[in-house]
Amino acid sequence: MRKNKNNGAKLAKPEIAGVRTDFSLLTNDDLHWFNEGSHCHLYQKLGAHPTTHDGQAGTSFAVWAPNANRVSLMGDFNDWNKSSHPFSPKGSSGIWEGFVPGVHKGATYKFHIASQHNGYSVDKADPFGFYSQVAPQTASVVWELNYEWKDQEWMASRAAKSKLTQPISVYEVHLGSWMRVPEDGNRSLSYREMAQHLVQYVTQMGFTHVELLPITEHPFFGSWGYQTTGYFAPTSRFGTPDDLMYLIDCLHRNGIAVILDWVPSHFPCDEHGLNYFDGTHLFEHADMRKGFHPDWNSYIFNYGRHEVRSFLMSSAMFWLDHYHIDALRVDAVASMLYLDYSRKTGEWIPNQFGGRENLEAIDFLRRFNQEVYKHYPDTQTIAEESTAWPMVSKPIYLGGLGFGLKWDMGWMHDTLEYFTKDPVHRKYHHNALTFRGVYAFSENFMLPISHDEVVHGKGSLINKMPGDVWQKFANLRLLFAFMFAQPGKKLLFMGCEFAQWSEWNHDSSLDWHLTEHPPHAQVQRLIHDLNHLYRAYPALHAWDCSHEGFSWVDCNDSEQSTLSWLRRGPTSNDEVVAVCNFTPVPRHYYRLGVPSSGSWHEILNTDAEEYGGSGVGNFGAVEAAPIGWHGQPCSLTITLPPLGALFFKKS
Repeated sequence: MRKNKNNGAKLAKPEIAGVRTDFSLLTNDDLHWFNEGSHCHLYQKLGAHPTTHDGQAGTSFAVWAPNANRVSLMGDFNDWNKSSHPFSPKGSSGIWEGFVPGVHKGATYKFHIASQHNGYSVDKADPFGFYSQVAPQTASVVWELNYEWKDQEWMASRAAKSKLTQPISVYEVHLGSWMRVPEDGNRSLSYREMAQHLVQYVTQMGFTHVELLPITEHPFFGSWGYQTTGYFAPTSRFGTPDDLMYLIDCLHRNGIAVILDWVPSHFPCDEHGLNYFDGTHLFEHADMRKGFHPDWNSYIFNYGRHEVRSFLMSSAMFWLDHYHIDALRVDAVASMLYLDYSRKTGEWIPNQFGGRENLEAIDFLRRFNQEVYKHYPDTQTIAEESTAWPMVSKPIYLGGLGFGLKWDMGWMHDTLEYFTKDPVHRKYHHNALTFRGVYAFSENFMLPISHDEVVHGKGSLINKMPGDVWQKFANLRLLFAFMFAQPGKKLLFMGCEFAQWSEWNHDSSLDWHLTEHPPHAQVQRLIHDLNHLYRAYPALHAWDCSHEGFSWVDCNDSEQSTLSWLRRGPTSNDEVVAVCNFTPVPRHYYRLGVPSSGSWHEILNTDAEEYGGSGVGNFGAVEAAPIGWHGQPCSLTITLPPLGALFFKKS
């Protein structure tokens, strides 16, 4: 508090006028759409909005609490008085509202809600708040979203770059632990500091996208953002909403798309959050067999309630509208689709037809995808769906859920399980790598090696690999090449790209010092080169989601644990042959079928010395002989390096 120059006394706070009820941002159409479950921009009307009324500057507030007996505004402007600023109900809509002169941007506030039931009262953060206090404080902050974007060139070209025929290589990032500042209390980088360091790194490494683990406001840092309380507020741990917009703006201006991890599947039990909001189960189901998630000790949204659907739809549109997000990755879709997800017999309620499918959630997901693609056809939606639910990424008009992409969790589990095997035993598990060919084009797949695979005792990626240190690094290089040559878009979690030894810890920085040591720097170099090859050659990306872009050359050589396949692009000369040796035994005079004669250049060799390998290879190119092999008209005689992958491109 400032002191008076004359006597040192504290200056009085400016007097805040009472609530005015002769002003409303809500129209009858808003109320109709809200109650109908079709309002996709509700954040424009509910929450806190600085404005002017009758020449008075202030803020309009509105909150949905249909079972409240009384709702009032409390904040730093009225010494957190629970009764001085009461709201009025908006007819029978269940919305309470009021205009408070003198309350401006930066003011902190909560809603005090006195329920009609059991004398219950509670102080709630604003479900539609744009900004929050830094945790562990929990109040909302009045804010205005008026950032001046400079990414017009990116936005104009985004439609072409978001097509599934384009390269999509995603770097998954947890902002709080990507890089820290040890000399400043080991704090995380701010959004604006990330704009300098992350943008430079991702651009240099050749990734096309950054996926941010949930940056929506969350009370518990250790939830990584997956326990959301602020569905319209970026976490204030790293700065203001403007600061996050600046980070996204910088990524866009450097040609990097941004994916937001969005969590409409569940929300936490914190008192200031959405649960038991007005003394009733407003956002969640009242019956805990449908309304509580046993895995995460969190509440499940009531997708059958129209107003809840409007809330969630508005959250999705908000990030696309105001933060220029390029794609929404929807978390835990399987938990939404199945009523018996992680539940035993008797712990769940069947749907009206006696089945386990959550019909209300299915309808919501379809509506979500429909609205996103209607308003933003130049973006993508991505489902983290871990079961065999059919047609997740197929159009709604065909009976699908309407997502653009689906994570291929089966590929991830099978591949990582295979790579943990000692090479001497791999011939008995050959089908773990080939089985994907049965379903590879049933969905538009993304191949994820995500944060979930390097945490909670699972160990780091490099430590999953068998053998001595050299073999571990060779196996990891082989894994990455195998991934990039397979059909499907790519996702890699931070730290994996330089073979971090330790398991991911959200309270620490990545071990960047490792990149000063050759084996780690060489793996990092390989990821750099794989990204650039993936982007440069249409054969490796253009038909990632089409059977036309892939065919096996030889998938049956289990005895030698080798695999080879052909990737094709839209034109006749867009062909790359990939071949992998999953044992530490070099294969000399290995004959490999190819589709045409001529010189085939070795465009990648994971055993090259520059990647830390032994240098076994084919001197840069091999001439195809007119000898049919593997069902192909011609063939190459090559040396297959130990625990190595080769890519060949026709010159």
